[in-house]
Formats: sequence, C-alpha cells, structure tokens
Amino acid sequence: MTHADTAPRSGRLTLYTGIGLALGILVGAVLHGQAAGPEEAKALASNFTIVTDIFLRLIKMIIAPLVFATIVAGIASFGDARSVGRVAALAMGWFVTASVVSLSLGLIAANLFQPGAGLNLPLPDAGAQTGLKAASLNLRDFITHVFPTSIVSAMATNEVLQILVFSVFFGFGLSAIERRYSEPMILLLEGLARVMFKVTDAVMKLAPLAVFAAMAAVVTVQGLGVLADYGRFIASFYAGLSALWLLLIAAGFMILGRPVVRLLRLLRAPMILAFSTASSESAFPRTVEMLSRFGVSPRVTGFVLPLGYSFNLDGSMMYQAMASLFIAQAYGIHMGFAEQATMLLVMMVTSKGIAGVPRASLVVVAATAPMFGLPAAGILLIMGIDQILDMGRTVTNVLGNGLATAAVAKWQGEISETGEDEAAGIPGAGSTAPALKKAA
Repeated sequence: MTHADTAPRSGRLTLYTGIGLALGILVGAVLHGQAAGPEEAKALASNFTIVTDIFLRLIKMIIAPLVFATIVAGIASFGDARSVGRVAALAMGWFVTASVVSLSLGLIAANLFQPGAGLNLPLPDAGAQTGLKAASLNLRDFITHVFPTSIVSAMATNEVLQILVFSVFFGFGLSAIERRYSEPMILLLEGLARVMFKVTDAVMKLAPLAVFAAMAAVVTVQGLGVLADYGRFIASFYAGLSALWLLLIAAGFMILGRPVVRLLRLLRAPMILAFSTASSESAFPRTVEMLSRFGVSPRVTGFVLPLGYSFNLDGSMMYQAMASLFIAQAYGIHMGFAEQATMLLVMMVTSKGIAGVPRASLVVVAATAPMFGLPAAGILLIMGIDQILDMGRTVTNVLGNGLATAAVAKWQGEISETGEDEAAGIPGAGSTAPALKKAA
C-alpha cells in the first residue's frame, strides 16, 4: 500500500468526520430544545456518551503498546546516548519556548479583552467546594511520579511519561547487548508497531460516529445559548488560540519551509478528532501515522511525541493563564504585572505534572489560584463551559506537538521527502531495519 493509495482514504475519513461533527451539533441543538430540563438533557446525552466512551477505550487500548514499541525500537536504532540526549535537548528547547509563548499570549489576551469584567452571572461563594483535587500538584510529587514502580501498572493506566521512561531504559539496555540477541527483539517490536497501526486503521473507521456522538452529547446538555452568557470569554480564548496557531505555524515554516503546508493537511484528521472528542489520546495514534507519512523518522516520532504529551501542552497553557485572570476580573481582584509574571512561572512548573489528570487544566488553575489570593471557587464559573474550551485547547496541543516533532526531526536530519509509508509499505510503520543493516 503506497502513499497514493492511503491518501484518498484518509481524505474520505476527514470528510466523514467533519460531517459527523456538523450533524452532532444539529442533533444536539434539537434535543436540547426538546428536553424538559437539565436532568432530561443529561439523560439524553448519556445515550450518546456510550459511543464516545467505547471509542476512547479502544484508542487507549492502542497507546501503551504503540508507545513502547516505537520508543524502544527508536532508541535501539539511535545506537548511543548522545544522539538521544541531543533529540531530548532540542525537544525540550521547543517545549519551554512554546510554553512561555502560550502563557504570555494567554495573559495578553486576558488583559486586552477583559473577559471576566462586568460578568452578568452570580458569583460562587469564595469558600465553595470545587470538587477538584489540587493538593497533590507539586514539583516533588511530579518528579517521583515520572518513574514507574511497575511498567504493568503504567501501561494499565496509560501513564505515557512513565512508559516513556521505562522504554528509554529498555531501549538502551537492548542496544547494549549482542546483536544476535537484540536484532530479533527489535524486529519483533517493529512488527508490533505495524500491527498496532493496522489496529488503529480499524478503530479509526469509528471516528465519524464517535465525533457525532461526542458533539451531540455536549450540545444536548449545554445548548447553543451558553455561547451568549460566556461569549466574551469564549471569543477571547479562541482569538488567543488563533494568534498562537499563527505563531506556531510561522515557527514551523521557518524550520520546515513550504512543506509545513503539507504537514498541516496531514494533521487535519487527528486535529478534527481531538477537537470533537476533547481528548489528546484519541488523536495520538493518528498523529503518529501522519507524521510518518510526512516523512518524520519513526524513532524521532516515538521519542518526541510522547514527551510532548507531558511537556508541550500549548493550548492548555494558554487556557490556564486566561482562566486565572478571568477569575480575578470576575471577582474584581487586581493583579499587577509582577504577580502575573510570577503566576506564569508557577504554572510552567505545576502544569508539567498534569498529563492524565481528569480536567487537568482546571486542576492546575484550582491549585495555582489560591497562591495569588484568587478564590479557587471561581473555577465553578467556567466548569459549565469547560468542554467547549477543552476542545480548543486539545486541538492546539495536537498541532503544537505535531509541529514540534517535525521540527526536531528536521534539525536532526531525520526527515525524508517521500514519507515513511512509501518505504515501509503501510501507513505510519517506518522501520529501523536500515539502521541495523548500516550498523552491521
């Protein structure tokens, strides 16, 4: 199967997914209007969430073996720790820079548009309980949590960063043993990755239905009227995301040149999936496949992309900055430039431990707000529309990680002009066998 064979099929899937998105909004709006009240709306929406939950479970089923197989085979093909260290340094350089830019844009947008000022909604009591557990968010716990006590447990809970750490150790161990032992295992892992991409192709056929169900559930509960009450906040947030997109794409163009346009076309399918399901995990396998189709070396993708899921959350960063200032403005609390800059630095640290935490960005805001005299209960103001905002920040996370991975591959000279799918024979399943032969 060549790239020419798979491209039209991918285009059809993107089209069907877009149709599912539009139909989901339409059906959700109709059901919301017919529902007798919030409880009935939630009951109707629960019928749709069954489909979405099944789809997300199937996606999560793929992630752990896919991450393990691609990282271990990639590390083994790098051959030495210096190459891995260089890739990690380049990736972290991009991640830190993107984090600073994202947080700064969030603060600028919040100060420019003042979304919380003059809010015509009742404010929650400052002492109200939010239901979010934020006490465990600290640097010490995050650092220790990175290292798994059991790889089985890490895979069972899809702790991507823990799987990454174990896979790096395993990959280095594999590259250090004799070739007669390592080569069969590397080939086995490459075979596992190919199988998981085939499984991904099968699961992705359900994507249009899952997108339809996800959007129908959200709109059935929220209705389209919620856009009026929170219009300024939603509009300013998406305006900030648009500016962030332009900066990310501009950075991608500076590094990749005109091919960045092709990369954006390829990332369109996983981005639509991420937007409609508000889940970065749902887009992970498809993003790996599209980066491989673009020509990014599987060993770079296998290392940088999982790392980005914990350290490169551009959309989430912007949201945290804007949500914090939204709360301050809603309660009439003035924050000076120094306080905002300090809050930015605190969020850079605390946000690195949020991957896999339910409603992770809200948790970071709830943990950070009290440090600066803001009521954590202000989170209750935006919890109702969090799904709408989550869709935007999730799709931005996918875009940022896709561009970051391609940029690192370009810097490393690990990107081809034709794409791995032509060389490997199936979408997204690049091989490290050439590297083995070269080493031999």
